[in-house]
Amino acid sequence: MGPLNFNHILTQATDRLSESESYQGLFHQHTDGTPLPSAKALRRIVELTRSILFPGYFGNPIVNSRTLKYHIGVDVEHLFDLLTEQVMAGLCFASQDGCACATTLRDRAAEVAASLVERLPEMRHTLHTDVEAAYNGDPAAHSFGEVICCYPGLRAIANYRLAHELLSMGVPLIPRIITEMAHGETGIDIHPGAQIGTHFSIDHGTGVVIGETCIIGNRVKLYQGVTLGAKNFPLDDEGNPVKGIPRHPILEDDVIVYSNATILGRITIGREATVGGNIWVTEDVAPGTRIVQTKAKN
Repeated sequence: MGPLNFNHILTQATDRLSESESYQGLFHQHTDGTPLPSAKALRRIVELTRSILFPGYFGNPIVNSRTLKYHIGVDVEHLFDLLTEQVMAGLCFASQDGCACATTLRDRAAEVAASLVERLPEMRHTLHTDVEAAYNGDPAAHSFGEVICCYPGLRAIANYRLAHELLSMGVPLIPRIITEMAHGETGIDIHPGAQIGTHFSIDHGTGVVIGETCIIGNRVKLYQGVTLGAKNFPLDDEGNPVKGIPRHPILEDDVIVYSNATILGRITIGREATVGGNIWVTEDVAPGTRIVQTKAKN
């Protein structure tokens, strides 16, 4: 008995997988020289951004105060070049005519990369407030360095702040890839479209979800398992969800939300309110209110 031959199965599968009806909506037609943004390159962009914003903690381990400017300069130039290429790929992906206007798109990508670099000092300032909030809010934190190196909440927030800046400049696809990288690493899902103020902290973090149209004020703290989601999805005439409408919660300044709380819909949690753990909230909460589970009566 000769060796088994499966060529006919492979051929039939190839034929079926090549039928246009099979891959409709799942196939991206590449234009020559314009691949999708690279996950590997975007990871490098995140790494470079961390090394610039937190020098000595990430990137070159031998950096010191005398060589700091040199190392940051090298990283900034590398970041600019990589970001220009990746933003170009993202713009081509979203362009109706591919890269028919490649020169224009490259110029636009370079402008975005330069604007991102220009915003890095302010981004560092904001992340400093996030580090401070995590350190001051956790008795187990022994130093800023421990927060920077170890805390998944800060890692997810740093990716979010980078992605949010890119999204605000009209960059498609890439911001979501960057936040999903942190989601995969930490279990924290922050949509880059959310608006989040300073001194933001996520304690422990696993399972936190922050929706696209959330607005979060300053000095807000979330614990693990918190969901800031949508209550329902309005549909258009064809039965498809309406995109881009405000559908997620607003958390005002100094709000605390404890573990596994679920807050849904375009409602407002007022300033200095506290939402206890394992609570389902679908209505506005007045400022200063403390909501906890009620004990069942015998």
